[in-house]
Amino acid sequence: MAIVHLSLLIGFFIIITLSLNLLRRTSQTNHGPPTYPLIGCLLSFHQNRRRLLDWYTELLAASPSHTISIRRLGARRTVVTANPENVEHVLKTNFDNYPKGKPFTDLLGDLLGRGIFNSDADLWRSQRKLASHEFSTRAVKDFVARTLESEARERLVPVLAACADEGTDLDMQDALRRFAFDTICRVSLGFDPACLGPSMPESRLARAFDGASNVSARRATEPVQAVWRLKRALRVGSERALRRDVRVVHESVAELIRARKEEKAGGFEREDLLSRLISAGGHDEEAIRDATINMIMAGRDTTSAALTWFFFLLARNPDAEARVVEEAMAAKEGRVDYEALKEMRFLEACLCESMRLYPPVPWDSKHAVEGDVLPDGTEVRKGDRVTYFAYGMGRMEGLWGKDCREFRPERWMDGGVSAYKWPVFQAGPRVCLGREMAMAEMKCVAVEVLRGFEVRPAEEGVEPVFVPLLTAHMKGGFKVRVRRRSSVGRVMKNTENSCLKK
Repeated sequence: MAIVHLSLLIGFFIIITLSLNLLRRTSQTNHGPPTYPLIGCLLSFHQNRRRLLDWYTELLAASPSHTISIRRLGARRTVVTANPENVEHVLKTNFDNYPKGKPFTDLLGDLLGRGIFNSDADLWRSQRKLASHEFSTRAVKDFVARTLESEARERLVPVLAACADEGTDLDMQDALRRFAFDTICRVSLGFDPACLGPSMPESRLARAFDGASNVSARRATEPVQAVWRLKRALRVGSERALRRDVRVVHESVAELIRARKEEKAGGFEREDLLSRLISAGGHDEEAIRDATINMIMAGRDTTSAALTWFFFLLARNPDAEARVVEEAMAAKEGRVDYEALKEMRFLEACLCESMRLYPPVPWDSKHAVEGDVLPDGTEVRKGDRVTYFAYGMGRMEGLWGKDCREFRPERWMDGGVSAYKWPVFQAGPRVCLGREMAMAEMKCVAVEVLRGFEVRPAEEGVEPVFVPLLTAHMKGGFKVRVRRRSSVGRVMKNTENSCLKK
């Protein structure tokens, strides 16, 4: 009897295997991974779950149109593209057919609510209009410039000086994230968490932001999307932690909103964006809270991630570093000047090249309202997710040439590059409103650091790992050794030491 059962089991296994092989849709039809009935590409997805970026890049490079389609159990059909014509079609030409969509906004809704990065249609348009006005005012630009100068010179530079003088290693990624969090909180909330300092103090708000954004991002990488929804319904595991962290973020921001309203009632006006939102009127407390949280999310991790990889790549390319230092030395001393920073073309080229290879947001998705056909002929069905893949686009030989994986800033010096070939700041109607501020912040940090210090990896020859979450980061941090740049006369050592004693 046991032999009969075993024979039946083997026969059943053979039939299933043959059926799967016969029914499998190979890359010849969808230019994607091996796909089976019911489970889709779940097996391949699971096998490559720890290298999704490189897996997608390999699949896209093998596709003649740089576009693939993916189906897996429990998830919508996804079209992934690294084709600039498709990107332009989705982000501009047929913009109204490709909103964020509920499947996407559900992922981030607990943290971001209905803020500008997690909304569509009229709600998005009204927030976009308000934010566009605020970011374009001279008062806001001046306030941002003063804040950047203060944070860079009074906090970041002294931390680097202390590490250089004491010979201690520094986690540059952590320092830059603290810098960015302090800066965006001061600009958006009028609140100084003082995360960047000699003792590197912990911030309850920053810790909660980290936890909430990480869990929210990992929802998208679940092989079966029903898993995180079930965990949320049961309030267990990571979803329980998310609920706790979101409560901390919401309560902290709500408390600041009440404080700003009380100040306004007392006749005291601040320059931060939260105070300006309150003064604009017409928004309830929840809408102001969501708008503010979205600004913090946008301004915190993107610039710090970009700068981390910028310093890593510059350390590996001494010739490029020498040109950036020369440009920084020639820049006008004194207060941060937007116009002067704009003239630093090679520094900007290095930042763009760094973000081409290591984009802070490696992919972004929209959802089709109606069926469509992309410019390369790919069919999009109603409800499909359409993802443009910035990380993969930076590694396509057809877009950048055979040296596409090399750091070569000179490729940016000959003229502008289409935003649809390099969608790091998105493009079309949703193009990033904070692009100018982000570039100014990154240039300001680069100038202040490189004028005074050499930054080198603590361990040479170690290849860092690029980890994609809501914004990408370097796994395990970026440990560096800092040395004073001997050719710089304006060290102001005594001033720095006095800052460190405060």
